[in-house]
Amino acid sequence: QVQLVESGGGLVQAGDSLRLSCAASGRTDSIYAMAWFRQAPGKEREFVSVISWRSGTTSYRDSVKGRFTISRDNAKNTVYLQMNSLKPEDTALYYCAAQPRGPFMATSEFAFGSWGQGTQVTVSS
Repeated sequence: QVQLVESGGGLVQAGDSLRLSCAASGRTDSIYAMAWFRQAPGKEREFVSVISWRSGTTSYRDSVKGRFTISRDNAKNTVYLQMNSLKPEDTALYYCAAQPRGPFMATSEFAFGSWGQGTQVTVSS
């Protein structure tokens, strides 16, 4: 099993930046990909970005392309989400998740077996 702990959320103004971190522990050798999801009040959880644990290949939802960057540090077993030019619609509880097997990076939450507790991001206008 993989344990995940997110950090880095906060309250910012529109246009500001934040960097989220997600530290993995436990069976990190079983990770195929790591992703960020988010859930706004009254809405379903949605995919934000994913990164292959070995190759570093990335994918993003359209609304964050060009503003968010996902990266990983394998030595620290940590994945990051750099969020620039934040908008009020980015306000949500952000979760990181670990995908245990391939062969392809997933964007559906059902492919991810381990989840963190979430970190709140609030963007004021």
